[in-house]
Amino acid sequence: LSSSRLSLAYSEGIFPWYSEGEPLMWWSPSERAVIELDHFHISKSLKKTAKQLQPRVTVNQCFEHVIQACKAQRMHTEGTWITDAMERAYITAHENGIAHSVEVWHQGQLVGGLYGIMQSRVFCGESMFHTLPNCSKLAMWALVELLKRHNGAFIDCQLMNPYLAQLGAHAVHRKDFLAKLKGATTQDYDLSFWQRHELENPYGATLTY
Repeated sequence: LSSSRLSLAYSEGIFPWYSEGEPLMWWSPSERAVIELDHFHISKSLKKTAKQLQPRVTVNQCFEHVIQACKAQRMHTEGTWITDAMERAYITAHENGIAHSVEVWHQGQLVGGLYGIMQSRVFCGESMFHTLPNCSKLAMWALVELLKRHNGAFIDCQLMNPYLAQLGAHAVHRKDFLAKLKGATTQDYDLSFWQRHELENPYGATLTY
């Protein structure tokens, strides 16, 4: 789980996954969940939540809090693959500039967020959390808008599930996914937008507070 191994793995379309009672495994599944930026689904309820909460959205301001919140939320429901070793590894990857977070705030409280790896034009999502309804989706929406502004390619969501399908994710065969990943990696990109800051108008022209 060193940063160099994580960096190499993600560049090849491979990610680590832990299940209780099993050793750490490295995965490149036959089908990959992908969100195309222009196909992200913004529901009426999500727009309503954004208008009601008028959240602040930041990037990379509290990465450790985000990963700890993701870990705690899953621990209380179905258990978590974010072991202590995983947590330390991704915090180190963040310190080395390849792991990033998006944070959603309401009345000074962290109410949602996500984190993942980005070292090319592809954001490889790892986990998300919310303490208020729809706030993990608000984090994803803000991420989509951020990537659109900075020549992002797509979001790798790893494994398909009903929650991701609601957001517009679709399944891509491994061969096609690896071709998309390679294409996005060989093009020029600038990741300076991941410097710590608050996003202005995080939901673009779609929503005006």
